[in-house]
Amino acid sequence: MNLPFAKVRESGSLVWLSGEIGFEEDGSLVPDITHQTDRILQRVQATLAGEGCTLADVISCTVYLTDAAQFAPFNEAYAKWFSAPLPVRTTVLAGLVLPDALLEITVVAQKPAAE
Repeated sequence: MNLPFAKVRESGSLVWLSGEIGFEEDGSLVPDITHQTDRILQRVQATLAGEGCTLADVISCTVYLTDAAQFAPFNEAYAKWFSAPLPVRTTVLAGLVLPDALLEITVVAQKPAAE
């Protein structure tokens, strides 16, 4: 599907990623919040790698969650992907365009300084 936005943009040392949803390679959605979180962060990690960044370079995450009851399992899965210093994060309850998507995550990263 060709949508009218960029997947990733850079400005100076900052890298912005458009929101990711928990799609498998075949285009299907993984079945639950834990697996969708893991799949999204795998995709974020791969996109960041293409920009010369890692998850350690993420400075901000915005999470769009469709069900407040899913916050605890989401948070548990999310916590496994980041270590100190943790990125700042905002979590918003929202309706998503895809009916089976339980969350969407967008990130901002800062490229490491050249050595």
